[in-house]
Amino acid sequence: MKPLQLGPYQVWPPVVLAPMAGVTNAPFRTMCRRFAPDLIYVNEMVMATALVHGNAKTARMATFGAHESPRSLQIYGSDPAIIGEAVRLLCSQDRVDHIDLNFGCPAQKVTRRGGGAAVPVKPNLLRAILRAVVTGASPYGIPVTAKFRMGIHDELLTFIRTGQIAEEEGVAAIALHARTAQQHYAGTANWDAIAELKAAVTGIPVLGNGDIWEAADALKMVEHTNCDGVVIGRGCLGRPWLFGHLVAAFNGEPVPESPPLGFVGQQMADHCRLLAEHLGEDHAVRDFRKHTSWYLTGYPVGGEARGNFSKINSIAELDHLIAALDPTLVVVPGGERIRRGHTNGPIRVILPEGYLDDLDDATPPDDGHVMALSGG
Repeated sequence: MKPLQLGPYQVWPPVVLAPMAGVTNAPFRTMCRRFAPDLIYVNEMVMATALVHGNAKTARMATFGAHESPRSLQIYGSDPAIIGEAVRLLCSQDRVDHIDLNFGCPAQKVTRRGGGAAVPVKPNLLRAILRAVVTGASPYGIPVTAKFRMGIHDELLTFIRTGQIAEEEGVAAIALHARTAQQHYAGTANWDAIAELKAAVTGIPVLGNGDIWEAADALKMVEHTNCDGVVIGRGCLGRPWLFGHLVAAFNGEPVPESPPLGFVGQQMADHCRLLAEHLGEDHAVRDFRKHTSWYLTGYPVGGEARGNFSKINSIAELDHLIAALDPTLVVVPGGERIRRGHTNGPIRVILPEGYLDDLDDATPPDDGHVMALSGG
């Protein structure tokens, strides 16, 4: 395999952290970089409209550590003019080194406004958004990538056309989460779709995403699909060391065993403290409760201990619970493959009212009216 080339950045191995809302903030990315400092770690997605309007919360979300490089940020929106302006602001203010576009989010609050997974349904709107972003970023030498799903549902697949339009509009690389929006996070990812996209889009790198739980899965995906790299989502929740395992696997080196619980506890303590520096202790501890479940997944710690971790109110309480764990415990057989994060689906995909009436329309949708789409 070749390194992944994103503008001036050559990345080996070709591994990217998927942007995950409420997760891939600066502290989480710092934890991942400990184990593999030279990969691409993408910030959680932010709304283009909020960036343009100077929303303070969004501005905080779009922050990076002092030494992060490249600074990768995912944005989403459905209005070419607004998302183009957001990109120009980010680039002119030297706030990013890489822009990723979200055309795959299935969340109702996103698709109901015509964003995320709704955009590729309308190829002319998709093209207008891509052109606006690439035009805004290219004077600054900022590479643009795009991540999307297979389509809305099995009867409305858009991934091949989306990849081809992205290539035509100057996108540096594309990534396919091999599920439909309706599928959400249920079932298994369709790696055959990644292979189909790779065969159809030959001029830019095609990355695969979906069901990479262990380093060996990444190699299997590459072998199965001929993709140019992998995007890691839920598999790294509570397991930032997975990126170090991936580096070893792609370099043909022995992949380490999952660490004992004593090591895991130390990472938990460090992660929560980084969050406290970023958010303040009260907010950080509340946010970290979900991470405790992910860190402990696969370890035989018992339901009572898990429940106690999920209710922590201070770093001191977290430290006390970590100290009570047996540091010699190891992952149960198959524990690495226990799914973390979202597992729900299928869902009803919510689109703006009348969104499917004219698929050739490039006009940004009016988000005042919505429709539920159950699919076939």
